Amino acid sequence: LLTKAKFIIMKSREQSTQISNILVVGSGGAGLRAAIEAKMAGLAVTVLGKRTKGDVHTVLAAGGINAALSNVDPEDSWQQHFADTYLEGYGIGEPRIVELMAKEAPDLVEEIDRWGANFAKLENGKIDQRYFGAHTYRRTCYSGDYTGRSILMALLNKANDLNIPIHDSQYVTEILVRDGTCFGAMSFNIKTGERTVHLADAVILATGGHTRIWRKSSSRRYENTGDGFYLGLKVGCKLTDMEMVQFHPTGMVIPEEIAGTLVTEAVRGEGGRLINGKGERFMNKYDSKRMELSTRDRVAMANYTEIIEGRATPNGGVYLDISHRDKDFILEKLPRMYRQYLDALMIDISKEPMEVSPTAHYSMGGLVVNPDDHWTGIEGLYAAGEVTGGLHGANRLGGNSLAEILIFGKRAGRAAADRSKQMDVHLRSKSVIQAAQEKIDSFIKQGSELARPLQRNLRNIMWDCCGVVRDQDKLKTGLEKIADLKKVIKDVDVRLDSEGCDDLVLVFDLEASILSAEATLLSALERKESRGSHQRSDFPNSSESEKVNYRIHLDENHQLKISRHNIQPLEKELQNIVAGTNEINNFEGKLIE
Repeated sequence: LLTKAKFIIMKSREQSTQISNILVVGSGGAGLRAAIEAKMAGLAVTVLGKRTKGDVHTVLAAGGINAALSNVDPEDSWQQHFADTYLEGYGIGEPRIVELMAKEAPDLVEEIDRWGANFAKLENGKIDQRYFGAHTYRRTCYSGDYTGRSILMALLNKANDLNIPIHDSQYVTEILVRDGTCFGAMSFNIKTGERTVHLADAVILATGGHTRIWRKSSSRRYENTGDGFYLGLKVGCKLTDMEMVQFHPTGMVIPEEIAGTLVTEAVRGEGGRLINGKGERFMNKYDSKRMELSTRDRVAMANYTEIIEGRATPNGGVYLDISHRDKDFILEKLPRMYRQYLDALMIDISKEPMEVSPTAHYSMGGLVVNPDDHWTGIEGLYAAGEVTGGLHGANRLGGNSLAEILIFGKRAGRAAADRSKQMDVHLRSKSVIQAAQEKIDSFIKQGSELARPLQRNLRNIMWDCCGVVRDQDKLKTGLEKIADLKKVIKDVDVRLDSEGCDDLVLVFDLEASILSAEATLLSALERKESRGSHQRSDFPNSSESEKVNYRIHLDENHQLKISRHNIQPLEKELQNIVAGTNEINNFEGKLIE
């Protein structure tokens, strides 16, 4: 009988081929919605995911999904949703993407509710809506504080009804491209090592962002390591706005092993108050009109400032207090947060405040895509969700990300299906497939370094050098340290053993994270101003000359290069919408006191 280790080594040398019309890389909300759309167009679809299909990153999106349904505040409209999103993105978002999101969110939210998302309802049967930070009106639909999980389960049930195959434990190492045309992807099974060449007419990347590469992060292990950015860059895609990383104002402070775990904005949406270590409710100093319902970048900076200026709580955070609300209300509206603090710290949030501090939460930059179909510029390659840039600009409004995955997952799926139907011949390249095989082989060797300590080093570099507040010296130091990490990755020890292919996963994650980190540092160094989530102590003000997008690509020598890209001007209708609104003055300040 073979030992398990020998079995895995043998399997890792095997290669199978899988063929479909549409290949979706990523089994979260964006990937599933894309797959469903392509399948409903009558095509064969395959979905690949690293994690188990019910535990993808989408489940961590807790507080809600935005749509101007006007169920609670009749004055709301898609135009106001557009204005809130564009203005709070500090004018560097892609207007057409913002417009599509605002216009199409109502239909997609009602659709996913029909599919089983089971949003909270008003007495008249319509979907209830709550406030989220910087929204002029109540437009955030929700299922308690587990909205992402509700949406994911609805999508999974729909995918199951359509018999869409979803393969877990598949790590995609390469997008297969020949002469500028994508024809599939290479993956290996994380548990067995078996490799698969996936041939497809079109590929959709829905792999998430890169926030796990910061020490304090709301992401978990093995997710959001920047692998989608890495896969895209290598085949000629461009990145935009990589410096725009959202630090959510409220992540857990202790215990250390889960520091950064998200405390949903729904806590503030339902009346949570921020209080410093001296017992002062401090948001009046930073946004006296909106208080705790200000934008995420402003609340994050407020929390950060209170902490570094010496008004922190005993464990180095600030307090978020919802204990003035009835326990039954908290259990109805915030059941997941109640259990989270009880399980981790034996704290009853209906009686005690939570200690929180900023945490790396969302990649607002990402792959450059065409607004209408989310084409990446590489024939046959599309992208959707957090892996893309353009919607959020310099600051993401809470609740927009779940709307994004449904709207642009659907659009990418439809565009990929249209391409497949128009194709007469499917091209492939044996040499490209062989090169992908050799890339995997090159990592499997004995070495003097281990991946986990290097990953920890990278996370410390990004937190210390490219955190909530940056400056030139820190950013340059970060780039120097990243250059050192790039040298030692060649010496990482990678072995296939009885536990599976964890080493191989870690080294690919590390290479992707290093490239994503370098792109982020370069963009942050180039943007010599403070705008939204990008705050520089040496350039504390915004500059009109910096109202541009910074784009990153790999040159022919595989070096990252950066360029300025002018903002797409607003069309006349959108100019009038923005000119006719002031999202701060229109905010009525209906805070729960």
